Amino acid sequence: MQRAFTFRDVKKTYPEFQLGPLNFELESGTVLGYIGPNGSGKTTTMHCLVGLVKADSGEMEIFGRRNDPNKPAWKLDIGYVGDVHVFYENWSGEKNLKFLSQFYPNWSDELVADLAKRFVIPLHKKAKELSGGNRVKLSLISALAHSPKLLLLDEPTSGLDPVVRTEVLDVLFQVLEDGERAIFYSTHILSDIARLADELAFLDNGKLKLRTGKDDLTDHWRKISFRLERNNLELEAAVSHKNEGKDHQVISSNHEDTLRQLRELGAENVQENRMTIDEIAVQILKGVNKDRNHGLHGCHGTPLINNPRKSAKSV
Repeated sequence: MQRAFTFRDVKKTYPEFQLGPLNFELESGTVLGYIGPNGSGKTTTMHCLVGLVKADSGEMEIFGRRNDPNKPAWKLDIGYVGDVHVFYENWSGEKNLKFLSQFYPNWSDELVADLAKRFVIPLHKKAKELSGGNRVKLSLISALAHSPKLLLLDEPTSGLDPVVRTEVLDVLFQVLEDGERAIFYSTHILSDIARLADELAFLDNGKLKLRTGKDDLTDHWRKISFRLERNNLELEAAVSHKNEGKDHQVISSNHEDTLRQLRELGAENVQENRMTIDEIAVQILKGVNKDRNHGLHGCHGTPLINNPRKSAKSV
């Protein structure tokens, strides 16, 4: 499988923040959700990859070619949408797209027309007259019109109301469902990730803490309730534990280990419930913030997996 991008010991240092060193890669046809709180380094990662920021050290490759600013042909394989949507404000959306088309040999006016129809966007309006949602749609059209092999999405729906965000994601999912592109999707809106991503990478304070298949998480994490006389419990894989008298509830990152231990302890009325990817991601991020290790040990997978098993895409 061809690698869409590769990071090797990439580091970027600012006075009060350091990104990296990052070592990870993305295979073609995979959607990787890049999750972390604001200020964790997601945008800096994207900017280094696309060439908007120069890394202090390390190497990055896009489809086997280094992202050398002096040899920019590698940029033709990338479509990029950030959280800021820059256009010529007094030009119409159509004129902005026409201007961009001259830089991409594979630009398709037919694809532009199809995307504009799907997004229901008024391309005749000036960019400054477009709503926030329509500016995002215009950015997506400009990123997709040359059929890039790698799509970088950096908080594309940030600031949109839930209705517009859902509309954008619905169309984006339709466009990308062929599964041929690699997508690197950065967001702190966890619900956006649940539908699109195959794999998840968690970033905290500039460091990659965990990478795993999305389905691996949903297969192993559970909320488990039970009755037991004992209060002082050390349960395997328990990320959180609370109780009122004999009634207990735990969140487990590996329900099989926890259930086995509960059977050995003689727990009664044991019930387990599956968790959504949003709920699991929240628990992982809570664990990272509470303690750099707590909450990652016991997860199904090692703290950092550079080549995880690709999981089947869930819709």
